[in-house]
Amino acid sequence: MKSLNYLDLDAALGRIGYREPSAEFHGALCGALCREPPEKIDPVDLLDDERLTLDEASLEELRSVREQTVSSFTDGERGFMPLLPDDDTPLSDRAQALAKWCDGFLFGLSSRLPLALSECTEEVREVVSDFTQFTRAAIGSGDDLEVEENAYAELVEYVRVGAQLVYMELHPRPASAADAESYNRTLH
Repeated sequence: MKSLNYLDLDAALGRIGYREPSAEFHGALCGALCREPPEKIDPVDLLDDERLTLDEASLEELRSVREQTVSSFTDGERGFMPLLPDDDTPLSDRAQALAKWCDGFLFGLSSRLPLALSECTEEVREVVSDFTQFTRAAIGSGDDLEVEENAYAELVEYVRVGAQLVYMELHPRPASAADAESYNRTLH
């Protein structure tokens, strides 16, 4: 299976006619995966657009994105990364994609099942609050580009770690002891 990356996701979504930011879709998928088992999440439901041209190959590609995203959340070696444009993309576009990713994550986190933040850990509440702030991320025209590049890299790292924390805190745990042991091995 080919490794998941932003350009491939963007191309796959473009082929079916999806015109919203790919980062937003990936964020929504990640947020939904924090709340429900992957088999309960149909990636098409997150697209919310009746005008899409979906065929079996496209559906399989989206399911593969879902499975690879789950693997990245549970793979201790490779680890999770939000799918965002690469460093060749202008910083303002990357910042906008990060804001859209966070917006999508919050949508996916709260749209499928009710989320009672008061029942979440302080860490999860903080991540949700910070991600809400990040939805307004932008680069000013007079800002020092090197400083902004460093700030962007720090934000991406925070989002990466924050999303993993939310996944580990909120993801439904396996019901049986054997499943729980297997689940815990994948997290470590």
